[in-house]
Amino acid sequence: MNPRHRTPWVYLASQSPRRRQLLDQLGVAHELLLPADDEDAEALEAGLAAELPAAYVVRVTDLKLAAAVQRWRMRGLPPAPILCADTTVALGRHIFGKPADAQEAVQMLTALAGRTHRVLTAVAVATGRRRQAALSVSRVTVAPMTVRQIRDYVATGEPLGKAGAYAVQGRMAAHIVHLSGSYSGIMGLPLHEAAALLRAAGVAC
Repeated sequence: MNPRHRTPWVYLASQSPRRRQLLDQLGVAHELLLPADDEDAEALEAGLAAELPAAYVVRVTDLKLAAAVQRWRMRGLPPAPILCADTTVALGRHIFGKPADAQEAVQMLTALAGRTHRVLTAVAVATGRRRQAALSVSRVTVAPMTVRQIRDYVATGEPLGKAGAYAVQGRMAAHIVHLSGSYSGIMGLPLHEAAALLRAAGVAC
């Protein structure tokens, strides 16, 4: 994976369909490089005591990238840049990951409603031994929401599997008053930062 050699495609080490969609938007061909059944990918997202949101999302992305590179080596796959990303929602110093169930989703949305929070997405690319990374930080203001509105939204199933228990591109858009930063970063892959890293890795985009 020599960064001096241009490559027409990349490995995406993510199960997120939104990241696939965003890479398609860039016109970047990609193949998935997903964990095997015996890999505990969720364990990589465990937080550390008193860890700040930015440090957390950068560390988790680095761990995911290291695991993906090891996966690539173990499988003897053809060389190509490997891209990883991780997104977290933060209200002050408090980190909101993916809700474990509907009840936790209700709790997260109740905390976010009527307030402004940050969405942090770290993205990293490996080309051989070279590692490059970037961090996107955006701010989202959510309108006040009634208990009924929150429960109705959670009942759609959309919040499950999403950091902060919502999808900016989904039904939650009806409750977002303002956002600043990277819309694609809030979705899960900041395209400006990702494109810069991919170009540095020899990928046309």
